[in-house]
Parts: sequence; structure tokens; C-alpha cells
Amino acid sequence: MSSDLYEAIFRRRDVRAEFTGDPIGDETLERILIAAHAAPSVGNSQPWDFVLVRDEGTRGQFQEHVRSERETFAASLEGERAETFSRIKVEGIMESTLGIVVTYDSERGGPAVLGRHAIADAGLYSSCLAIQNLWLAATAEGLGLGWVSFYREEYLQELLGIPSRIRPVAWLCLGPVTQLQEVPDLERHGWRSKRPLVDAIHLDRYREVSREA
Repeated sequence: MSSDLYEAIFRRRDVRAEFTGDPIGDETLERILIAAHAAPSVGNSQPWDFVLVRDEGTRGQFQEHVRSERETFAASLEGERAETFSRIKVEGIMESTLGIVVTYDSERGGPAVLGRHAIADAGLYSSCLAIQNLWLAATAEGLGLGWVSFYREEYLQELLGIPSRIRPVAWLCLGPVTQLQEVPDLERHGWRSKRPLVDAIHLDRYREVSREA
């Protein structure tokens, strides 16, 4: 058994503050994108695309939008939760080397996508698999990656000229980092602890568990 895959899985972090902004070699970036494009997909539809965003003006506009959405979320919090959130950085848009926006095209593969007739979101799940491949490949290359989720899909579609039928699933910040933290940010800052595996395992039938777990 090779330990390389397991090492990448457990080293992977959602990076925010550790980006250096140093360049990424073209060959390295190509290997990462090849790994993402090798992900499995429902009906072999390969419904993803990768928009590489280097332009600082575009990234700055997106960062400002994310800042606004962060403030909206912060306003919904009170007390200790609000104080904890105030210490958490939610993006590394300008600090990272580039942004990669992963999209999902529900029309890719034609009207009859094998395996999607009963689960409409199977294609969306496929794009998420591409993201996971990309994330693990970046980790194996010694790079950091952060998933930005504080945005409105309609805003990002307009910003990048993405057609309305295509969903922007993730803005990923990618680049060299000073380090990958031993403990994930949300655990370090006390937002939420990791669930024990035993709490996530069900035998034969689903059992109700605490939603806070």
C-alpha cells in the first residue's frame, strides 16, 4: 500500500492566510489540472470547466463582493459566535497566485446522460469530484488551496461572463504557501470540532444524530 495518497488526504487544508503569492510553474499547474480532469463523472459527461483568473482587477472585484457577503453573514451572528467568526479569515483571493473557478454545465453530455435520470444532481457531484482531485493534486505538489464560498452565483457569472445555464461551483485560491497548518482553521479558532468517525457510521439503517455534531 502506498502512503502517498493518504498523506495528501490528511495534509490537505483549506488555506486562507498562508499564501506567498509566488508563481506556479506551468508544468505544475498542468499536472494539477490534468488530475482534476481525470475525475470520474456521471455518464462520462465531464461537465466541468476551469476558469483561470489571474487578473488583479477581477480578483479585487471578487474580493470586495466576498467582503460584503462576509459582513452579511456576520450580522446574523450574536455573542460568542460573532466574536469567534470575527477572528476567521474566509479567503485568500489576492494573496494567492491565481483563482480557479470550477463550473458545472448541466447540458454537457447531451440530453440523455447515462446514470443521471433518477438523480439530477449527479452531474453537480461530478464537478465536486474534479475539485477534490484538484485539491489533492495541489497538496501533493506542495501547494495550498482555499475554497471561497462567500459569494452569490449570479455575481460570479456576470463577473466572468459565465452563461446563466452554467453554475460556478467553486472559486479556488491556489498557490505556494509558507506552511499547511497542522490543525484546520475552523478547529483552531474554535468554530467547530471534527466529528469522530464512529458518529458518522450507520449500520443497515440511518439513525438520527445531533445536527450540531
